[in-house]
Amino acid sequence: MRIVIVGGGASGMMCAIAAAKFGSDVTLLEKNEKLGKKIYITGKGRCNVTNFCSAQEFLNNVVSNEKFLFSAINKFSPYDTYDFFQNYLSLKIERGNRVFPESDKSSDVIKSLEKAMTEYGVKVVLNCCVNAVKGTEFDYKIYTDCGEYVADRVVIATGGKSYPSTGSTGDGYKIAKSFGLKLIDPKPALCPIITKQAVKEIEGITLKNVELSAYSNGKLIRKEFGEMLFTANGVSGPIALTISSFINREKNVLLKLDFKPALNFETLDARIVRELNDPNRKVLKSVMRSLLPERLVRYLLRICNLSGDKPTSQVTKSDRICIVNTLKGLEFDVRSLAPFEQAIITSGGIAVDELTPQMESRKRKGLFFVGETVDVDALTGGFNLQIAFSTGYVAALKASQVKG
Repeated sequence: MRIVIVGGGASGMMCAIAAAKFGSDVTLLEKNEKLGKKIYITGKGRCNVTNFCSAQEFLNNVVSNEKFLFSAINKFSPYDTYDFFQNYLSLKIERGNRVFPESDKSSDVIKSLEKAMTEYGVKVVLNCCVNAVKGTEFDYKIYTDCGEYVADRVVIATGGKSYPSTGSTGDGYKIAKSFGLKLIDPKPALCPIITKQAVKEIEGITLKNVELSAYSNGKLIRKEFGEMLFTANGVSGPIALTISSFINREKNVLLKLDFKPALNFETLDARIVRELNDPNRKVLKSVMRSLLPERLVRYLLRICNLSGDKPTSQVTKSDRICIVNTLKGLEFDVRSLAPFEQAIITSGGIAVDELTPQMESRKRKGLFFVGETVDVDALTGGFNLQIAFSTGYVAALKASQVKG
């Protein structure tokens, strides 16, 4: 079977390896000068290859269309990914079952995939930009800047729109549209959140063990506990990135930040009363410093219209109520999400009802879409790379079958 794969990222390389292993004649076309440019920057350059968990645990971490992925993840599970890479490099499992190369170098992951492609005879063509795909099963033509290719079946693995500097510029969406496939509007996911309120003065402050909640028109959308940080124009960090994937299609989103989720209103108020009565604390800001970093103290007191130099003996009950309410629910209106340049993953893409569970187009036999081109996305922790590997694998399995 002659298979042409368009795109040399995680899903494209795994698809090429599997298809060649299944006996197909595989050519992989990549528009960049090297393979795996997005893999190279994942996990801050360490590459969180997968999450060492069961198929069901994996599906529990999928944000969009987890049922659609049931077949793919059961045919090529996180354990299968782990076993595959163990043949080429040493792995380690860290907190949250995150799997990394022992070397902490994403380049070693790319080298492993390249080595496997060489072993199975995959032909790789770099600096080859695909302009159009036309034809039908057993008679596809792929028009590129470096000539015309023919194939029995074609796999589109060009990624989404996140980190466009790596080559993910939505090329696969154009090909899908040319065949009449429906698209779900791509949105940034796992990205910083931009707020309407100015937060420049508290930029860089990192908070641990806080709770961030997102509401849309008063309805709770998602609540996350953990670590976050303030950016020049909003919030980021693990819990904010997770929240972003659940609000990217919502309107009128309000964030509420609880600095002390382990304490209820009454307990926190009682703690502040004790601090106010401490003879060693003369002014309000000294009390607040026991609760928050200095710059946050100034920020919160201004919201409550209180002076940090106010004597503790003059702090009223209404002052305390404002302070506690702010500590338990500092509000931010969401202006937008950060652009695709700052998004780890793309939400949206080719609608899953356009594809079979084997990633084949229902409208055009022999045409497959894998990885981030499809409307599936997950949380951080290696789950998105696993989507790429699993969808690439099942597409290879189906595309390599002699009978369509």
